[in-house]
Amino acid sequence: MEFFLSEDQRIFKDTFRKFAEAEIAPLVEEAEETETFPLRLFPQMGKLGYLCPRYSEKYGAAEIDKVSEVLMREEISRVSQGIASSWSAHSHLGSFPLFHWGSEEQKEKYLVPAIRGEKIFAFGLTEPNAGSDVKAIETTARREGDGYVINGRKIFITNGNICDFLTLIAYTDRSRGYRGISIFLVEKGTPGFLVTRKLKKEGIRSSETAELLFEDCRIPAGNLIGDEGSFYRVMETLNEGRIGVAGNCVGMAQGAYEAAIRYARERVQFGRPIAQFQAIAFKLADMATEIDAARLLVLRAAWMMDQGKNPIREGSMAKLFASEVAVRVSKEAMQIHGGYGQMREFPVGRFHRDALAYLVGEGTSEIQRHIIARQMGLRS
Repeated sequence: MEFFLSEDQRIFKDTFRKFAEAEIAPLVEEAEETETFPLRLFPQMGKLGYLCPRYSEKYGAAEIDKVSEVLMREEISRVSQGIASSWSAHSHLGSFPLFHWGSEEQKEKYLVPAIRGEKIFAFGLTEPNAGSDVKAIETTARREGDGYVINGRKIFITNGNICDFLTLIAYTDRSRGYRGISIFLVEKGTPGFLVTRKLKKEGIRSSETAELLFEDCRIPAGNLIGDEGSFYRVMETLNEGRIGVAGNCVGMAQGAYEAAIRYARERVQFGRPIAQFQAIAFKLADMATEIDAARLLVLRAAWMMDQGKNPIREGSMAKLFASEVAVRVSKEAMQIHGGYGQMREFPVGRFHRDALAYLVGEGTSEIQRHIIARQMGLRS
């Protein structure tokens, strides 16, 4: 990809890779075994400008372009997608609506400490009866006097049990249909805001995930982000995030590939390294080819966003292909490892478990195909 990247982008990628290997990698084993996110990491990343990096320098962020962000995502996921997932929920999903549509007062109160790593964000959209169909959410925010009263339930919320601030999606006016969906800020400790349980997951175990309950949870009217009726802002948040997550998927594939080629060069059977056998060499060749193709799709979508375009189709293509490549590559990496692929002391099983989550998370493969087909004019 060197032909594509500027000198600044190459330096940024290399610098962050060194950080990820030196500071994040040593935390992964314990975080995976205990299924807890290493909270001390966020203040450290905040001091270096590695949190919420797309936002303005005015608030203390690095203000990097989208291409640099997907390069960063690749590097963190090459080490740990669980940790990357919590980083993403904080640095994009949870904070994106606030940065783009929040008031200056809200940004000073909520965004600035998040950029520093002093506070943690989560994004509350998914519900027991509403996943791919955003319009099916049931959580409501009823205007009452100088505030809103929230009732509902959210599930699969990354950082939900460790967050200080939750960006919540709820209906303010059901009679308007999806146009009645709005965005709110809810602080930890607000009466009526409850974490009902921390969820145990097959993949992304070092990213903490929770179910949340709102029972007559009253928040000030000033916690509304933008105006009532923000459905398209929710979708914009998801669309840009999709490109970023595609970069994460490339990172998982790259990490699994590197582990597989290292093992294949070291593992000797029948008198020679298994990498020298055609069956294994061809697997590795296919893996490398698919990863490069996925990376190019991601970089194209990110570059288009940096040019001010709205790459809905290209973003979905990148997310669809990169997520499925991550699953295929990590599966082959496990096969190359043989019995050792089932052992937790090797990372390939973790890469595969984590990759499987992104055939569903951040927009299922089926939804991505639906979006692509619609953008092609094949569906209404």
